[in-house]
Amino acid sequence: MATMKEIAVLSGVSRGTVDRVLNHRGSVNPDTAARVMKIAEKLNYQPNKAGLMLAAQKKNLKIGVVLFQDTNPFFQEVLKGVYAKADELSGYNCQVLVRQVSFDEECQRESMRELEQEGIHGLVISPFNAPSIAAEINRLYQNGVPTITTNTDLPSSRIAYVGSNYYLSGQTAAGLLGRMTFGNVIVGIITGSSHVLCHTDRIAGFQETVGTYYPNVTIIKTIIENHDNDEESFQKVKKFLTEHPEINALYFAAAGVSGGCRAVMSLGLSEKIKIFTYDNVPATTEFIRKGVITATICQQPFLQGFRPVELLSRYLLEGILPETELQYVDIDIRIRENI
Repeated sequence: MATMKEIAVLSGVSRGTVDRVLNHRGSVNPDTAARVMKIAEKLNYQPNKAGLMLAAQKKNLKIGVVLFQDTNPFFQEVLKGVYAKADELSGYNCQVLVRQVSFDEECQRESMRELEQEGIHGLVISPFNAPSIAAEINRLYQNGVPTITTNTDLPSSRIAYVGSNYYLSGQTAAGLLGRMTFGNVIVGIITGSSHVLCHTDRIAGFQETVGTYYPNVTIIKTIIENHDNDEESFQKVKKFLTEHPEINALYFAAAGVSGGCRAVMSLGLSEKIKIFTYDNVPATTEFIRKGVITATICQQPFLQGFRPVELLSRYLLEGILPETELQYVDIDIRIRENI
């Protein structure tokens, strides 16, 4: 079995540098780090597991987690996954520090800075889609703090993404709508925020598929943003439907589904309008059973909390990168008969 000393000789660096690269202790020139990692992989270097666990207990490993607020029931399930893995890691003196923020760029950036001040060794984040957040992820990486994105992605130096293939999810929603509606269909789109990449990807996939395969479907140009808030969704959807009485289908690309469904019912339109949503949260389940929602697409929220913390802890403890950069969860379609 290869040793750090052998890797150091072949890499032309000190054993201390090899130790810093393999155990992520401080910054190393990126080219040097890449060379060391390549040689370690070629030699099939395997760290001593018992030593790693002992080192972890001494190090007091800290993983930061930044998610959107759990006023969206989906994130309540994501949190359960985070805390389940955190409980497993607690035996190794590993802390998982959770922050929940609103759809606000500055709030999220401040949370990242606060966690950095608390000495985190790695970060899991559901990122706000903004250059400043990507810059923070890149800066953390340069300072030896790797990031895994979850639920929604952001082009940056993150080491992996865990979540749905949202463009494919949007295409799937379009396929469901196209196959479960008849005649001329006028569809309105309701989203959470244009600053969340997963929401915009779902819409892009939906629009592309409708335009390619379903000429009988017309999409209203105006897209409503409800910021995943049910009360805001109720007011905006009610106004939207009043202004566009021709709408006979709704596509919810994010949360705020309960409020939107209540708006449809308040106008007496539940028999007229087909509704397509995401996630299998309690309120959505209720509306599916009542026949208000036609179908919903699920995306394994528990796994989106559990897996990124698991992958990041393994990387920090063992130096093992995720096998694939994009860790997609399964797409699961639910209707009244299988909810």
